[in-house]
Amino acid sequence: MTSRPVRSLALAALAATVACTAACGDNSPPPPAPSTRVPSYVEPPLPSGAVAAQPQATPPPEVTDCGDPTASLRPTGVRSGPTLDAIRARGRLLVGLDPGSNLFSFRDPTTGALAGFDVEIARELARDLLGDPGAIEYRILGSADREKALQEHTVDVVVKTMTINCARRQRVTFSTSYLQAHQRVLTVRNSGINGLTDLAGKRLCVVSGTTSLDLVRRTQPAVSILTVPSWADCLVVLQQRQVDAVSTDDTVLAGLAQQDPAIEVVGPNLSTEQYGIGISQGSDDLVRFVNGTLERIRADGTWNRLYRRWLSAELGDAAIPPPPRYQD
Repeated sequence: MTSRPVRSLALAALAATVACTAACGDNSPPPPAPSTRVPSYVEPPLPSGAVAAQPQATPPPEVTDCGDPTASLRPTGVRSGPTLDAIRARGRLLVGLDPGSNLFSFRDPTTGALAGFDVEIARELARDLLGDPGAIEYRILGSADREKALQEHTVDVVVKTMTINCARRQRVTFSTSYLQAHQRVLTVRNSGINGLTDLAGKRLCVVSGTTSLDLVRRTQPAVSILTVPSWADCLVVLQQRQVDAVSTDDTVLAGLAQQDPAIEVVGPNLSTEQYGIGISQGSDDLVRFVNGTLERIRADGTWNRLYRRWLSAELGDAAIPPPPRYQD
């Protein structure tokens, strides 16, 4: 049999290898030494569409007064007209909003569906006009795109925390006010910032195309402004300490503060903002119809129910629906 000699040869070879290793040392290369270099810090990238601006020497002027910009067309109860008939023929209401506004219009993390106070207001419009609160096609808009979308008729209405003012009334039409807000400041807790007066020489995030940006430029020209497409972007750059504060309506800031316990809303009210539903100029039949829906939800308790569901935990229970003001 040959198994014994073969086994003996294998054992001999193994013994020789062990002997060589012991006598000659291990010639394999040593493991690399751990690096002593300290990794350098890399500044996080800014959100897509962000634009940094230095303090302005001359703030922009305010728009000439136009009377009461919140006065709108009185509802008549008439349910037909060129714009209303076109929407009914289409079978759905085209609504412009922003899915990044926590509490007002955002994606529910469980269902993925749009939810929030503004979403519910839009659903009430569809309920009255089409008999189905779900008969809506949402069009996602940045704040700077709201007026253009109405002028180009790519949406029927904009329900997106849109402040009624004289400048906008030159380009679009509004419903009566459906919510009142106040501009304030959001910052990191214990930052020493207590309002716009403390922001000279500091960095502030504001969304482009908003009345918040206009007010900051007029009242605190010494601040460096970073404009971004959405308020969710402002939250990110504040958390990354790429800005010192954010300023807009307290309603929007409350939604940001809800997402991070390390930040807080500070300082006095800087302005009073009346939110209206934006509608294309010349669509008077739709304006009157929308105002009729707002009349209904003020009267039947729907407004209070929606406010308690979406806003009272962050803004308190004392709010009431703004009284309508009509121009005829």
